[in-house]
Amino acid sequence: KEGKTVFTDLLREEVIFDNSELDDLIILRSDKTPTYNFCVVVDDATMNITHVIRGDDHLANTPRQIHLYRGLGYPLPQFAHLSMILGADKSRLSKRHGATSILSYRDMGYLPEAMVNYLVRLGWSHGDQEIFSRDELIKYFSLENINKSAAVFNPEKLLWVNSHYIKTENPLRLAKELKPLLIAEKLIPPHPPLEKGGRGDLITDEEIAKVIPLLQERSKTLIEMAKGMEFYFINDIKYDEKAKEKLFTPSIKPVLKKLIEMIEKIEDFSHASIEGIFNKLVEEFNIKLGQIAQPVRLALTGKTVSPGIFEVISVLGKERVIDRLKTAIHHIDGK
Repeated sequence: KEGKTVFTDLLREEVIFDNSELDDLIILRSDKTPTYNFCVVVDDATMNITHVIRGDDHLANTPRQIHLYRGLGYPLPQFAHLSMILGADKSRLSKRHGATSILSYRDMGYLPEAMVNYLVRLGWSHGDQEIFSRDELIKYFSLENINKSAAVFNPEKLLWVNSHYIKTENPLRLAKELKPLLIAEKLIPPHPPLEKGGRGDLITDEEIAKVIPLLQERSKTLIEMAKGMEFYFINDIKYDEKAKEKLFTPSIKPVLKKLIEMIEKIEDFSHASIEGIFNKLVEEFNIKLGQIAQPVRLALTGKTVSPGIFEVISVLGKERVIDRLKTAIHHIDGK
């Protein structure tokens, strides 16, 4: 109970505790099980841990653990106590601020690289650089540049970092991350066949990767991307009712029929050839591109917002585009 316990924290420099403020340390419970402070010292020492880096909520445990290290004859590790992460209201981050589990963010469509980048950058800096590769983090990271003040968790900033990684990632790599989310959204089956109205074949990573470039620029999370792919994986298109009333008019029927006729004749199903068809329709029917594109978008996706219409047509393929256009004409006839 006399004297002081002094140690050098790698972030806080000299830290002093008055021993009179320390309570009697229990290391063994009445049922003979050891307590946390005893276990963590023995565990770290026997694993030859040289640096104990943890949140500053453990700072008060340190003098007790130092006494245990010395009493057991173990060498002291170096300590570094990081400031806690706070919510937007500057209180300690907790569930009331939203998800706090890394696995929860995975399920919400965040990439591992984005999460690592954001969390490292949250309490550390290297100039003004925001985005770091794994190799760059290893190269530049040092305890000296860790912020001593508490950092505030900013969900919008994390979303921005995640969208950057989605935009720049290889589509095939994203496909592997997307697959379980597509299954969770019931857009693809865990194994064939899928129920009526969907795809009956096994969906490969390569097929998913084919659709990804259409959505990379606009998707902030993999969940957004998965939902944006609905038009590709579901054959039983459900139309937005308001859009259907507005866009599926008798006057658009001959345009759609002509579009089917022109698509059936082309061999090169590329963006350029599809755009050429639309330009011919604009000229032949003397209407604006949007007056064709929006009804076609609704016919192919069921929505009024989607990736570029030429890209949607190209990725769906000739047969599926023709089938969906014919279904749209059937709905127009049934009005």
